Amino acid sequence: MTVESGAATTAALPSQSRAHQSQALADQPPPDLPDQAGGFIQLLTPEGERIDHPDYPLEFSAADIRGMYRDLVLVRRIDTEAISLQRQGELGIWASLLGQEAAQIGSARALSPDDMVFPTYREHGVAWCRGIDPVKLLELYRGVSHGGWAPEEHKFHLYTIVIGSQTLHATGYAMGIQRDGAVGGDPDNPKAPERPGEAVIVYFGDGATSQGDVNEAFVWASVFNAPIVFFCQNNQWAISEPLEKQSRIPLYQRARGFGFPGLRVDGNDVLACYAVTQKAMQAAREGQGPTFIEAFTYRMGAHTTTDDPTRYRLASELEMWKLRDPIERVRAYLARTGLAEPEFFAGVDAEAKQVGARVREACRTMPDPPPLAIFDHVYAEPTSILQTEREQFAAYLDSFEQEGAR
Repeated sequence: MTVESGAATTAALPSQSRAHQSQALADQPPPDLPDQAGGFIQLLTPEGERIDHPDYPLEFSAADIRGMYRDLVLVRRIDTEAISLQRQGELGIWASLLGQEAAQIGSARALSPDDMVFPTYREHGVAWCRGIDPVKLLELYRGVSHGGWAPEEHKFHLYTIVIGSQTLHATGYAMGIQRDGAVGGDPDNPKAPERPGEAVIVYFGDGATSQGDVNEAFVWASVFNAPIVFFCQNNQWAISEPLEKQSRIPLYQRARGFGFPGLRVDGNDVLACYAVTQKAMQAAREGQGPTFIEAFTYRMGAHTTTDDPTRYRLASELEMWKLRDPIERVRAYLARTGLAEPEFFAGVDAEAKQVGARVREACRTMPDPPPLAIFDHVYAEPTSILQTEREQFAAYLDSFEQEGAR
């Protein structure tokens, strides 16, 4: 069990330990920032200045960057609406992506339509880029569906709650791509050259790197040269445990021990995340095997709405990372270079309000499914055991109606 999947938050600490906790917080060093950590790739500074990197040339039109900005703003609005809805009792729980928008939007926009995505439970920005209606995400957290979208239709797998297990699923899918002859550059590929190669990207957090499933996925992906990109959003905290409890070396350096390349990117830089992911996915499609990307970012909110981050991290740490906000740097760049007028920003803000209102109304008016729907879609074909359980549950529900009729 990893610290992210198994450690309880500190919300339930006994009062006598509060003093020790406060002292521990005071003594705790803040995590390295991207520009202090070294080995990172950055194309847009926190101040909104565009810089070049020789290995990651990127030619984006003004419309492309404005589109990225729109994605960032709308996804953050969806996230904040969901938090409010949970606080008002409309959702059972919510896992916020606040602060991680650039890592998700940048990487997701670099994917091709045929690439397959395996998310955790926080990839709301990636879901947005793959055409998933955000209302479908709320159905899951409201408890009225098991996912609500067709993975193959959107090339976006269902959310995964078990920490790290999706890395094995993704690796198996990538090995299936190989066996289907869908890797580009393969002389035995019956779909080439009229169809480009396919690849897989799988998302996970820094805490998941301590999970056995993740390390096993690294082994299989490496030795079978699977067309997969491991995208780790290092947001510094696995619930209440800091990164230093996960690894003594930068996470991206772990890839070397498994025999494939790893790199660190500024996870708050949407342009760098796009460029790095684009190159890694293309390498995977061409048969060059896996890549590990560590997006060095920060979880500005709570782990989930059941978490209280003030119990284990300093407010000054959060304030420090607010200066590296992924949205503000794009806005600064657009404004400084004259690529966007004030009317554009006002229009995006107005659209965000409309999206938020639609999501809120859809959530509050979302119908509850019939109780027996829980048995639908469990298997492709119903089994005898499942049918028996369904009949027993139906009889149980009928007993209430019979009792009420007396």
